[in-house]
Amino acid sequence: MRHRQAWSRRDLLRACASLPFAGVPLAGASLSLAPAPLTAAPSFPRDPFSLGVASGYPQPNGMVLWTRLAPEPLAPAGGMPSARVPVRWELAQDQGFRRIAAAGTAYATPQWAHSVHVEPYGLEPDQEYWYRFHAGGATSPVGRTRTAPAKGAPADRLRIGVGSCQHYAQGFYSAYRHVAADALDLFLHLGDYIYESAWGRNPVRSQGATEPVTLGDYRRHYALYKSDPDLQAAHASCPWLVVWDDHEVDNDYADSISQDDDTPAWFLARRAAAYRAYYEHMPLPRGMVPFGPDMRIHTRLDYGRLARIHMLDDRQYRSPQPCPKPGRAGSNLITGDCAERLNPEATLLGARQERWLAAGLDGSDAHWNLLGQQTLMAHADGREGGGERYFSDGWDGYPAARQRLMDLFAQGVCANPVVLGGDVHSFWVTDLKQDFADETAPAVASEFVGTSITSQPPPEDRIQATLRENSHIHYATGEHRGYLRLTVTPQRLTVDLRGVASVRERDAACETVASFIVEDGVPGPMRG
Repeated sequence: MRHRQAWSRRDLLRACASLPFAGVPLAGASLSLAPAPLTAAPSFPRDPFSLGVASGYPQPNGMVLWTRLAPEPLAPAGGMPSARVPVRWELAQDQGFRRIAAAGTAYATPQWAHSVHVEPYGLEPDQEYWYRFHAGGATSPVGRTRTAPAKGAPADRLRIGVGSCQHYAQGFYSAYRHVAADALDLFLHLGDYIYESAWGRNPVRSQGATEPVTLGDYRRHYALYKSDPDLQAAHASCPWLVVWDDHEVDNDYADSISQDDDTPAWFLARRAAAYRAYYEHMPLPRGMVPFGPDMRIHTRLDYGRLARIHMLDDRQYRSPQPCPKPGRAGSNLITGDCAERLNPEATLLGARQERWLAAGLDGSDAHWNLLGQQTLMAHADGREGGGERYFSDGWDGYPAARQRLMDLFAQGVCANPVVLGGDVHSFWVTDLKQDFADETAPAVASEFVGTSITSQPPPEDRIQATLRENSHIHYATGEHRGYLRLTVTPQRLTVDLRGVASVRERDAACETVASFIVEDGVPGPMRG
């Protein structure tokens, strides 16, 4: 078994600080920076709101509002001066901004790429609001958002979209055009918001061949992705909750170990750059601000008594993937004996996050408990007939960690657990069980994995072989790009698998390719 080199916090910070390419103030270093000069009356050569607006993390009395000033989004510093810029924001009860509920001024600074994260408070619960920003003589697009119901309040319905895996070069974001039209209450993005590398067949557009490493690289990458008008429309249509997967930093990374098994100090400096750029471009609350290579993004949100949503991070704290290919780290298809895979202490979430999740499930009085995490959770033996084959980067690489969670569900620790995932570029609908080897074992939870927004799928014959081999898998296909659409009521959860006709057309049609329901108190999906 490989062992990760132990690093003290002091050693880590010293090593990261010695790498100037990162371009990132580490662990509080930004507090010592002199403030940038103030530009009280800025003038922009082009629209500074080129990356749109977004909201997220709704609470009963507020939410996060986001934008970034970038008149030249792909230029260094987004075309902005090295100065603080005042940004006026408004939140209204009507789309015409006649009834202002809250307003103020924030300051966009060069240290944070002139991004703005505003957290208004004192709002009414379960209410729809509209927001916008002003800077210089420019006004942003208008965004729609809403607050969550009051704590413990009954709620009749919650409509949620779920998406992931949106490689810019592999397709247009036509799925997001339909997400925006759905006018949802909430959208969950479960990772791979950007892709650090260019790969795939027959690209629709270019994201360049250079892989991001520095802070400037990652900022440009996000600016390119967020320049897409359909992604901007989806962000402006409702509040989002977000978690990352691997490609926001580097393919298949696990904690401080990269796929290429780079020196941990070097890789953690790169991770610090990636995490900082992630914060700068997402509607994240102040409590998630990164400190060097550390950034806590796992959280939970209550939607009255109807639902509790647990958003998980399966990259930052995980154990290394078992049995990697010689000379490398990261994922592998395991077909033979692999003692590392059966390590009872291996974890995908990290011990601390596992305890946090267990406490959040045990303390939940919500009707439904939704887990937003990155990948397929069900056992998925990919070899038909004799023998077994597992993908080590997912939960099959960490069966002991999965078993701990299945045991919690079996104990009835919370009502109606439903696991949501992405990553695998295909739709999956499964029963989650304590004993996947027993076809008669009851389901203890339900699972829905969304396909990719654009990213190309694995071979369909491999997916169908896995479907045939595992009786607890109800549905699986990689033939569609799209998203999940959930409707949650006290009586049932309905899931529509939404697929677009083509990612090569911006205005491609979208249809529901299958629907499933989960009845209150009855674990396991049923065809709708």
